[in-house]
Amino acid sequence: MNRQFAKFLVAGGLAAGSNFGSRFIFSTFMPYGLSIVFAYLVGMLVAFLLMRGHVFDARNGHVLSQVVKFTVINALAVLQTLAISLLLASWMSQWVSVDESEALAHLVGVLVPVVTSYFGHKYLTFK
Repeated sequence: MNRQFAKFLVAGGLAAGSNFGSRFIFSTFMPYGLSIVFAYLVGMLVAFLLMRGHVFDARNGHVLSQVVKFTVINALAVLQTLAISLLLASWMSQWVSVDESEALAHLVGVLVPVVTSYFGHKYLTFK
């Protein structure tokens, strides 16, 4: 694993933690569903700032262009996660329980976009 990819994983982990943690703060003054949306936005902002400034060192790039590309790549990652998770769960449910197939499929669905997102951000968002 190269150093940049390791930094990408750390930045993603910190962003996920800020997403998760901020939801509890938002929940103190807004409904649960809305707090999830705002927490997701916090996570995306943390991810963008860390990746722009520390992972890909792209602080001199055009921010608006980077934000748009970052958002598109993350939207594609969500679709990729969903497609992989649904297809694998359906396929694996022939051999294991529904709960097991969904858990395993979701794990794979979450892991695959880590790699594709890294390359998308490296070669498109922050090039």
